[in-house]
Amino acid sequence: MSKSLEDRFAELQAERVRTWNEDQLARNALQRRLLTERHDPAKLPQVGDAIAPFTLIDQDGRELTRDDLLAQGPAVLLFFRFGGCPACNIALPYYNETLWPHLRERGIPLVAASAQIPVDRSLIDRHALGFTVASDPDYALARSLGITFLPEEQPRVEPGAAWIGATLGTDSYEIDQPAVLVLDETARVLFFEASPDWLLRTESEAILAALAIVASPSINEAR
Repeated sequence: MSKSLEDRFAELQAERVRTWNEDQLARNALQRRLLTERHDPAKLPQVGDAIAPFTLIDQDGRELTRDDLLAQGPAVLLFFRFGGCPACNIALPYYNETLWPHLRERGIPLVAASAQIPVDRSLIDRHALGFTVASDPDYALARSLGITFLPEEQPRVEPGAAWIGATLGTDSYEIDQPAVLVLDETARVLFFEASPDWLLRTESEAILAALAIVASPSINEAR
């Protein structure tokens, strides 16, 4: 039986409570709380809004445009933080298991995008992801959707030190909030949900419902 995304994140948090010190837990919780308090869904894309043309770079270095994605009908985009993000390494396999088979059966593209460039191919290999993973150069699409943020803590970086800007390949602390964007064939929004708390993300059923796809009995039973 497949666990919900909420249950999988609860297990991650329980493990952190067991293994992290109080300061680590508090700092992580504070950042998620502040992002949630500042979150205003009314300022984000709404159902029916048109999304302007964009270009992503896929895991093989090829351009993937908005019109490429929508050439045969609707498409789904998942925005995630970066390849090494522990929560993203739970969310993307979950979508691979519970969402991708239904979309693939109906010929609906699924793309996971982050600012990280180039794409971290180890993420794909680690979880045998069947859908496309792409980079969003210069945060262009994520910024247009209003889902990037700068963390509260931005310590000075020593030359050669490991930090998020080096991991992302952007030389910046800016990072995407997880989000789901469903577009129809005319590039209008069918569904959009951002997750300022990266341990609370959209379940597959909500995405399937936006596409008027009824989940199979096996998924319903797993719930």
